[in-house]
Amino acid sequence: MKPFARIQNPRDLRKKLGLNQMQFWSQIGVTQSGGSRYESGRSMPRPVRELLRLVYVKRVPLARADGADLRVAEYLRQHKPALYKSVRARVSSMS
Repeated sequence: MKPFARIQNPRDLRKKLGLNQMQFWSQIGVTQSGGSRYESGRSMPRPVRELLRLVYVKRVPLARADGADLRVAEYLRQHKPALYKSVRARVSSMS
């Protein structure tokens, strides 16, 4: 999934994971009422979509990610793509 790709239906993702709205949305800093609006069809801002993708699709523990880590990853992805792919494959194989 591309960064900022539209998550078609966050309700389906939440239900697939077996979480209630409070559990699901609080993991990315969104209130239950805000999440309910997104599940009802209100447009999600790009940062919210990206957080959903990172936390629930890519399984990045949000508490462990910090700005420096994300900047390093982005630098490698842009300037050293072979190294980025190699590291990413290695990390993926560890799960």
